[in-house]
Amino acid sequence: MSYLDVHRRFSMDVDAEMQATLERLAPQADAVRAAVTELVRNREFTHPLSVLPLIVHAVETGAPEPAVPLAVVHELWWISACHLDDLADGQGAHLGGDLGGAEALLAAFVSGTPLPLLVVQSQAVPESVRGALSAEIVKCSILATEGQLSDLRGDAATATRDSVVTAYRGKSGAPFSMVTAMAAEWAGAERARVELWRDFGDVFGILWQMSNDQEDILSGRNEDLLNGTVTYLLACALDTSASHSTARILRLQAEARTSRDAGRLQVPGLCGWLGCDGVGRITGQARAS
Repeated sequence: MSYLDVHRRFSMDVDAEMQATLERLAPQADAVRAAVTELVRNREFTHPLSVLPLIVHAVETGAPEPAVPLAVVHELWWISACHLDDLADGQGAHLGGDLGGAEALLAAFVSGTPLPLLVVQSQAVPESVRGALSAEIVKCSILATEGQLSDLRGDAATATRDSVVTAYRGKSGAPFSMVTAMAAEWAGAERARVELWRDFGDVFGILWQMSNDQEDILSGRNEDLLNGTVTYLLACALDTSASHSTARILRLQAEARTSRDAGRLQVPGLCGWLGCDGVGRITGQARAS
């Protein structure tokens, strides 16, 4: 089956497991359940995130079904991370549905770590792997926070390709390597294979982030420019530019934070990497580096 075939085949199972997870919060935490439900309802992903752990488990055992709870863990983690990222960028006010800002923040906190831990401690998960899976979630939260902090503190003037990839490895590589390692551990893979799956998830997450960077340009949103985010594409442009072009790129990158039309910046040094038309408008046809 293709990636989308797997998604279509198991999406109802994942939705049912998500609902069962939220129901476990009642009756002691009805307000928490309602808030997280609203947050989940108002977050749609361009690509299905639930498929990866199913594929990993199927590769190891031939059966994707047992990893459905891990698909829920992955979705909950990303729902939380995306909302917190939007808040950091000042764009989260309208993404919590009927929730107020403080309510959405609390719901994002619960869906990021406590609720995934509740999933892996449930009866659906073999007791023999609950401890290892819980440890993966905690480790991921720390590494992803480290990557996000590096991203927030990124300085284009001192950024390198390696420094950007290091941030990506935390903010995006950590959650994907978490879920691939968890699926392999649940499948009973030997430690060496678990670590190979972890490496795979790490690379997958970095590539996922690079794809998101380009999609931000292709969509015309240009949120990375407006937020002053140092992307890998920008680091490549700075790395390959002459000194006079570097100074101009840095100036324009700083000005883009207050630009009403960030996508039409005249940035010759970026053209080769981000892809521009004849007058220097960014079109997002990125070259591989």
